[in-house]
Amino acid sequence: MKAQRFIDRLYNLLTLRPVYHALFWLTLFGLMVWLGYQQSHDLWFVLGNELISLFFFAVLVYFNLFYLIPNYLARNVALYLGLVIAACVVVTPIKVLVLYLKFSAIPQMQNNLVEVQESLYLGSLLVVLLSTVLRVLTDWWRYQREKQTLQTQTIQSELRFLKSQINPHFLFNTLNNLYALTLKKSDKAPEIVLKLSEIMRYMLYECNEKQVLLSKEIQYIHNYLDLERLRQPKGADIQFTTEGFISDQMIAPLLFVPFLENSFKHGLNHHVQGGGYVHLHLRVHGDDLEFVAENSKAEKLPRQEHPRSGGIGLVNVRQRLHILYPEKHTLTVEDEPHRYTATLLLQLN
Repeated sequence: MKAQRFIDRLYNLLTLRPVYHALFWLTLFGLMVWLGYQQSHDLWFVLGNELISLFFFAVLVYFNLFYLIPNYLARNVALYLGLVIAACVVVTPIKVLVLYLKFSAIPQMQNNLVEVQESLYLGSLLVVLLSTVLRVLTDWWRYQREKQTLQTQTIQSELRFLKSQINPHFLFNTLNNLYALTLKKSDKAPEIVLKLSEIMRYMLYECNEKQVLLSKEIQYIHNYLDLERLRQPKGADIQFTTEGFISDQMIAPLLFVPFLENSFKHGLNHHVQGGGYVHLHLRVHGDDLEFVAENSKAEKLPRQEHPRSGGIGLVNVRQRLHILYPEKHTLTVEDEPHRYTATLLLQLN
């Protein structure tokens, strides 16, 4: 985490225009001074010459960056290259003239300057094209970073939307159950209120994080099933078993809710005469998790007096898995005549 923060800060610093321009010119100037010092060991003389060259390089580079690239590079590459060459042909002789006048007391240097004019033109062209390459690379890098930031923001917005759908969906089902029991004046109602308060505490205060402890998510499942046991008729076969060592593993919150809801809403609740079951099994091996939700299916479903609402559960969980655990999950569903099984394989780390 600290390394990532350092990389982000370094990136933010290096992408400041004054910083990377200064680094470019300091690097180029240092290279020019080093090459010039190989021919003349008079450091001050070399520094003066290279400062003049650097000035004319800067004229060409910024003319390229602020005029040629924005107006011609994307439209017509051939025209752009022609204008770059023309700019070098115009500016380089002026640099040669200034250096020639500077070497007025050194005829040999003047002769050498005339002889190497072609290399001076080539050097100007290479520096301008190097600035073009660096401009294209920095624009591409910035585009990739902005694209990644936009994707991250989109993912976070979608997760918040999916999560907002999960909580009301669960509460709607639970409150419906509580309402039915209060109509019957059932003694189970106060216990349901207590369990519901525990679940609400977990959802309101601990599920706002991106990840929660797996042990807390398992306790949430237990509370959820306790609510269902209170609501279901006696003899309903509701089982939840765990296997493996559960310590400090983390998981996205409320990931199992759609499986639990579907097991009861479309399974056990339809067994009017009893005999149905919901079997849940969670196995943990290191950072690998397997969750299996199996429920029976009634031979004959009761007639729906009202249109069925909901159905968003498994759609949401598939979207969340795709966003939170890309290429780290497998969700398979077996829909058979008398039973329904959903199996989730997940890499937690």
